[in-house]
Amino acid sequence: MQVESLIEHGTGAINEDCLVMEDNLFGVFDGATSLTSETYENGHTGGFLASNLAGEEFRKNHGTMQELAERANRVIRQEMVQREVNLSSKKNLWSTSAAVVRVKGNMLEWAQIGDCRIVCIYENGDFEFLCQCADQDMETLSMWKEVGPSTEEPIGVALHDQIAKVRCRMNLDYGVFNGEPEAINFLKTGNHDLTNVSNILLFTDGLLMPNEKPWEERAYSEQVDLFRQSGLKGLRDHIRSIETTDLNCCTYPRFKTHDDIAAVAINL
Repeated sequence: MQVESLIEHGTGAINEDCLVMEDNLFGVFDGATSLTSETYENGHTGGFLASNLAGEEFRKNHGTMQELAERANRVIRQEMVQREVNLSSKKNLWSTSAAVVRVKGNMLEWAQIGDCRIVCIYENGDFEFLCQCADQDMETLSMWKEVGPSTEEPIGVALHDQIAKVRCRMNLDYGVFNGEPEAINFLKTGNHDLTNVSNILLFTDGLLMPNEKPWEERAYSEQVDLFRQSGLKGLRDHIRSIETTDLNCCTYPRFKTHDDIAAVAINL
């Protein structure tokens, strides 16, 4: 088993993604940029703290995926309480998506919540996502496609109310670890036979190919082909080069020019 990994800061203030590799366990965590201006020790945001707290809990690699997930979600709540975060509004909550796998012989244990992806690529070139991700940002990005070219404001200002509306649907319409017990209702776990699997790919949404039409279902064939040809870093370079041609994020609607990236490729 050979492992390639990537952790890269985008154009936000700090990198809110987290990467975990511990023995046979691998995970990526995508902290969501807070809707408040509150920061904590060392300038850390709620998104940074959520992803790293969850990552450290999974790094312990002790217990079932379900148990690790429950502990990760619980420790986020404990740390928010300790810092006197107002838990009555979802806009204040620290939150993170996650995708984690554990390789045991010819079997893969996995857990996923939010919009982090897990892909198995087979020896014949076929690929399979182990679970479908909720696309909670589709409406917002579709709106930005219409509004973006006609405003000087960034998406976070121009569509603030829309973004806040989506954030307030956490663990009602889509799941994230944010300390709410309801998060576990959205956790997906399973086991997957690794027969004929050549690669396991985990990544946060910073490694998604730019998409001109966010209202349409994504096609991932080009992304998988690029990974197979040039690995994680080659795929990253291709994505970044496209994003650089669209600095105002309007042709390919997204929240920032370059998002943070956490990714792991396990070559079997």
